[in-house]
Amino acid sequence: MTADAPRDNVKGGAWLFADMALNIWALGIVKALGIGYPAAQIVFLRAGIGLVLLLPWIYRERHVFKDIPDLRLQMVRVGLSAATLTASYFAISRVPLALFTTMNFTRPLIVMLMAALLLRERITGGQWAAAALAMVGVMIAIDPAGTTLGIGLGVLAFAIFTGCAAIIVTRRLRSTPTVVLMAFYTVGLSLCTLPFALWAWEPIRPNHLLPLLAIGVFAQAAQACFLRAHFNGDAGVLSVLGYMSLPLSMAAGYFAFDEEPTLRFLIGAALVVLAAASLTLKRPTPG
Repeated sequence: MTADAPRDNVKGGAWLFADMALNIWALGIVKALGIGYPAAQIVFLRAGIGLVLLLPWIYRERHVFKDIPDLRLQMVRVGLSAATLTASYFAISRVPLALFTTMNFTRPLIVMLMAALLLRERITGGQWAAAALAMVGVMIAIDPAGTTLGIGLGVLAFAIFTGCAAIIVTRRLRSTPTVVLMAFYTVGLSLCTLPFALWAWEPIRPNHLLPLLAIGVFAQAAQACFLRAHFNGDAGVLSVLGYMSLPLSMAAGYFAFDEEPTLRFLIGAALVVLAAASLTLKRPTPG
């Protein structure tokens, strides 16, 4: 895998669709079981299962670990990812699945704002308008069931912020072999969450064991699909295709958890998607 490999948006889109489906399955299990187990415990189990699945691949490709570039960036990515995943697993059990997905559509706008603050990139008037539109959409959609969402929403906002930072770091590591990225991610998650998981550990009920194992299998496969998607596809194309996760999440929430979206939520979600799409569909061309 090299940094100058040609892009293929068909392959990238296929990998991204697989990533979305696997993630929704994993999140559905977390939503169903997450209230009964600490988020750190679920993340630790997810990472441990993923590491077991990765070991044959790591052994086969062990030669690529001899010289790992950007070690500091790898560690930053792991820390951000651990915070993001733990916060996300906490939040998903406390907010509707479709709202969880809609809030995550604000990531392109947050990345834009972070680029302006950290990289001094210029933000156009249209981009500021998109950010304002997304904020209006979030305020409309933020409580689709007419109930107070409480701490889950605040933790979700934190997860979105750290997730945006992790995405930026991942894009900087595109030349790193996929097995190295996944190994650092999985081992790092295990180490970061182990102390918190042990501190708050809840005994696992026998009928929950297989679903909890499935979280790790689905999530590890999704991580591989995500990395392959961003290696093959252009970021703008993948961002647009990523909006398919909203109808998939709405369907999962409706059929699995009886979460029926209201007109208020649909209007707010449409505004957020429109705002995010305006950023990815109108990228300035280099001159």
